Amino acid sequence: MDPSTAIDLGRPTSGDVIDLILDDHRRFEDLLRQLRSSASDRDAVRQAFATLHVAHAEAEERHVYPELKRKTAVDAEEAEHGEEEHAEGHEAVLAVLECAGTGTQKFDDAVEELARVVNHHLTEEELTILNPARDDTSQRVREELGQKFADERNAQIDDDCGRLANVRRLVKEARSEGLLDD
Repeated sequence: MDPSTAIDLGRPTSGDVIDLILDDHRRFEDLLRQLRSSASDRDAVRQAFATLHVAHAEAEERHVYPELKRKTAVDAEEAEHGEEEHAEGHEAVLAVLECAGTGTQKFDDAVEELARVVNHHLTEEELTILNPARDDTSQRVREELGQKFADERNAQIDDDCGRLANVRRLVKEARSEGLLDD
């Protein structure tokens, strides 16, 4: 059985995109707590985290950020910064996935870096992207975006988007696009 399916990542089918994104943000925080706990099945948690991170980021970048730019709820610089932070998150996820075991100092250090990168992004996105989207975008548009976000997110999860080879590919692409510093 795929370990990422053992942990409930949710399968929203519709809703206000802001609420759906915030729901995922709370899931990230919960998964980070589980990654820090030696009482958790940390291997299953890291697989679930990778899957959710990639699915969430892909859905935002393919649907949410472009639409919010078109609606001028966020500027291109904010959207690009969000993509850079997703790339940094993918890089931190990759470091966690590449650890041979979950009971080592290397794993703990990788989890600490993942938490730092992801928590920074969650805070910044909520302040600089979600608040303007809430204030400057109609409920109808947010509902339409919620549908697209949910559909893309679920399709990514169904495609096992958090597998190691895919995360490596995403990090390599981000480097070639200049989204990550070497």
